[in-house]
Amino acid sequence: MNATHPAPPISEIARRLDQAERKGIAIKQFGDVLSLEVAYEVQAELRDLRLARGEHLTGAKLGFTSEAKMAQMGVKEVIVGFLTSTMEVHNGDRLRLDGSVHPRVEPEVAFRFGQAVPPDASEEQIIASVDAVAPALEIIDSRYLNFSFSLADVVADNTSASRYVLGEWTTFTDDLAGRTVTLLVDGSITETGTTSAILGDPLNALREFARMYRRHGAGLPAGAVLLAGAATAAVPLSPGSTITAIVAGIGSVELETAGADS
Repeated sequence: MNATHPAPPISEIARRLDQAERKGIAIKQFGDVLSLEVAYEVQAELRDLRLARGEHLTGAKLGFTSEAKMAQMGVKEVIVGFLTSTMEVHNGDRLRLDGSVHPRVEPEVAFRFGQAVPPDASEEQIIASVDAVAPALEIIDSRYLNFSFSLADVVADNTSASRYVLGEWTTFTDDLAGRTVTLLVDGSITETGTTSAILGDPLNALREFARMYRRHGAGLPAGAVLLAGAATAAVPLSPGSTITAIVAGIGSVELETAGADS
């Protein structure tokens, strides 16, 4: 019979994941030794490490809110992570991919909180504080070998968060379901979907975040964003590409990629 190995301390798991992200290397999965509850504690420790280096919190993100993404990753539960200042890439800018492990991109809808959200904010307060919506691209980059992980693994790894790009903000509307989402690589359509793939309606993702916030939220500043989740499956990124996402009636957002020599 194989002995069950105890999980490393939370601080050690966070340190390993932090180093993997900073060095662009893949590490072995933690697997069954890591519970979902402990994984969120690791994620909080990971956030504190980044803030201690001078980064500041810029928002939050949801994961596994689309059926396509759940099927691609083999999971069935929505998860939440954090965003910091070093993760944002400006619309149309170039992102160097050297230092990434295995980056992928997905089109999303983003919400903006027009006022600060305290840690004890109610679901009603969180939803009422949203003042704008925008198209977004999220670059995910799991720090695990072979882009393979358990639900607890990916939560500990801050839901594979890497970078994000925001399009122009437009006034918040509650009419967000059923909008066509198109992802293009170098002008060619790579993925299509609709905003209804995001839990049936991006507003449902906002409500889901509000419910999860009281358990996992740490306070958000005014102007913080929420990435509501992917509308299509993620597409692998390679240097020298132009990535565009178009959300019907909301707008578009673009990113260029480059390698070490660009």
